[in-house]
Amino acid sequence: MLIPHDTRIALDTVVELVNTAPEGEHGDGLPDTGALHAFAERHHISGVGVLTGKDLHAVHEVRARFAEIFAAADAAVAAALVNRLVAAAGTTPQLTNHDGYDWHVHYFAPDASLADHLAADCGMALAFIVVAGEQERLRRCEAPDCRHAFVDLSRNRSRRYCSSRTCGNRLHVAAYRARRREAAR
Repeated sequence: MLIPHDTRIALDTVVELVNTAPEGEHGDGLPDTGALHAFAERHHISGVGVLTGKDLHAVHEVRARFAEIFAAADAAVAAALVNRLVAAAGTTPQLTNHDGYDWHVHYFAPDASLADHLAADCGMALAFIVVAGEQERLRRCEAPDCRHAFVDLSRNRSRRYCSSRTCGNRLHVAAYRARRREAAR
């Protein structure tokens, strides 16, 4: 599956955003405007400016909509959710070339809020996945103690864990130890 550079960046951003949601014993990864500003800097989101509690609340709302898209039962549900999200952001597609990148499309207005920027740009990246008939690539980790979101970009769509180094390895080691204990009996 060929994914343009800017779409891949937006997919990485939406995955990290969804994974900041409080879950189980893990608190909110975006608890305040300082964390939100650091998130925007980490993802090179330009034109952020001063963030307020209103921005934080709006990004939390967008994050919840993205989580719904990852949980969508099928492409029709995902498409409806993406359409609502992107329409509410008031998308304004514009061609741009900046920071050493070739021409690509930004889907947000230059003066858009951070929440609208994320909703438009990341929403369109998710739309790209749905349009390509690849909605099943939007997944949650199968580790029982983890439910992080990820986009399965493996060739055969076989990825099961958000990280093979942590969740996958931990489960494989646990299964190995269980087999060893069973064989020792």
